[in-house]
Amino acid sequence: MSPSTPRLLGGRYEVDELIGRGGMAEVHKGYDTRLGRPVAIKILRSDHARDMTFLHRFRREAQSVAGLNHRSIVAVYDSGEDQYREAGGALLDVPYIVMEYVEGRTLREVLNADGPFEPDEAARVVASILDALAYSHQMGIVHRDIKPGNVMIGADGAVKVMDFGIARAVADTQATMTATSAVIGTAQYISPEQARGETVDNRSDIYSTGCLLFELLTGRTPYTGEPISLTYQHVNAEIPRPSEINPDVPTELDAITTHALAKDRDDRYQDAADMADDLRSFQANRPISPAALASIGFGAAAGAAAAAAAGSDTPTAAMTRAMTPPPNPPVTPAPEDEADDDTAVANRAPEKRRSPWGWIVAFILLLALGGVGFWAFSNRAPEVERVSVPGIVSMDKDAADARLQAEGLDPAGERVESDKPVGEVLTQSPEEGTQVDRGARVEYTYSGGPGATTVPQLEGLTVEEARTALENNGLELGNVTEEDSPEQEKGKIISSNPGLASSAEKGSKVDVVVASGKVQLPNLSGQSLDQAQNTLRDLKLNAKLEPRESARPENTVLNTSPGAGKVDQGATITLIYAIPKPEPSTPTDTPTDTPTDTPTDTPTDTPTDTPTNDPTNPENS
Repeated sequence: MSPSTPRLLGGRYEVDELIGRGGMAEVHKGYDTRLGRPVAIKILRSDHARDMTFLHRFRREAQSVAGLNHRSIVAVYDSGEDQYREAGGALLDVPYIVMEYVEGRTLREVLNADGPFEPDEAARVVASILDALAYSHQMGIVHRDIKPGNVMIGADGAVKVMDFGIARAVADTQATMTATSAVIGTAQYISPEQARGETVDNRSDIYSTGCLLFELLTGRTPYTGEPISLTYQHVNAEIPRPSEINPDVPTELDAITTHALAKDRDDRYQDAADMADDLRSFQANRPISPAALASIGFGAAAGAAAAAAAGSDTPTAAMTRAMTPPPNPPVTPAPEDEADDDTAVANRAPEKRRSPWGWIVAFILLLALGGVGFWAFSNRAPEVERVSVPGIVSMDKDAADARLQAEGLDPAGERVESDKPVGEVLTQSPEEGTQVDRGARVEYTYSGGPGATTVPQLEGLTVEEARTALENNGLELGNVTEEDSPEQEKGKIISSNPGLASSAEKGSKVDVVVASGKVQLPNLSGQSLDQAQNTLRDLKLNAKLEPRESARPENTVLNTSPGAGKVDQGATITLIYAIPKPEPSTPTDTPTDTPTDTPTDTPTDTPTDTPTNDPTNPENS
């Protein structure tokens, strides 16, 4: 693949630049070529791909979030596995998750760049986080790792909770432990029960959210230090108040944070929605719950008094008065007895003369009561402004949110399956024209597309059988391509994209690859006979052996018939292999004849003929 060609996952998702990195995975910006939208792609780091702990944790994230559908939770669209070739050449399956792409920054980035949040904004952000947690808890999932790095703030201010990598079902009794019994979570935000290695429930997430709220208000976590020290502090240290670090933190947020950080989970908020309600009460200048007030020393009676006074004062002032002990009542002097003459005594029933102090005290109290009443009337809370709900049906979701917020209303959209364009608003409540208080919530539903389904088993089916199976799952048959393969008979499906059990939107197409009925025969020349036979066996081809004399090493394949190239499945391939040539006969006879003939002829003939025929020999004269 050239540097200019983007990496493609699942034949669909283009992988673009790196936008985030964690201890377990890397997150890239990506593009869904099928639906034409940007996505975020989370890929398990290759150095963790052989670690079953990380593999299970990563796959659990996809399983946990796939069933969650909430505006404040980053949506998971798809998941799969990609093959990665290691330096040694081995192929490794690396899982990935395709998620909603959020244009924005994490809370950690915002805190690092801008410092602590304003109280109202901190309350808004944390209330949205709690909405997401209340929903996930209702669905049976505890997040277990709420922290600023796992919360996104979109460019439009939307809050998105992400990274359910260590999420577990509420019923999981081992939900705080890994296989090695190490405590899971981030040390600055773990609950006391997590630190002690006990089981967790939804209240553990509430504690972590309290730590996060503390940091948004002050710029630092409730406790600081090394991990072991932090664990000890979460379990044993006194609960700090945000106002001890930032004096500008309102009393109500002090109370909400402290209540969420109670060491004993029974003393905390029992539900994420309860904590969210208190934060929204603070935003709307309404009294918060007595239980939260009690966490900072306001008794239940004080909380009730504060709530009763809320109609004529701000919550802070009402609580301040509720904590102030009433003044000692004025002491009325005992009346002195007056001496009456005998006649007066005789003419009236005996009684004590009333002291004038009683009337004086009553008059003073009446004046005070009237003054308080006049002050309360003149300082009573103004009437809540009423607004008319605009019509948002058929608008795009983002446009609908902007329209409602412009009217001072709180939009709450819910994604539903529909054949309408993705993002189109389908229904709203209250209806258009209804008069509601400014700040009221307007709920609406919007199209999330036809909905999700899973790809059925297609391998081994014919094209028509696959078409029927896909239609039964709300999918359509896409491109059909052929591929040489020994795995399936001609016309049977080898693979699909998306693959088996992958998530796919209803109505989308699934491409399939079918067997061509051919296989690719490689060049086997030079291989040993055993190697060549194994290759043919893997290709499900038959072997016919044909020996041929050759000077090459014995059992070396010299050639095949047919030669390298495409052949029919199940074809018979002739393997022509080398056998040794026989030894020639001539070299064996020559050494035997030469020594025998030469000595015999030469010595015998020469001495005999020379004396007889030579005329110079004296014996012949």
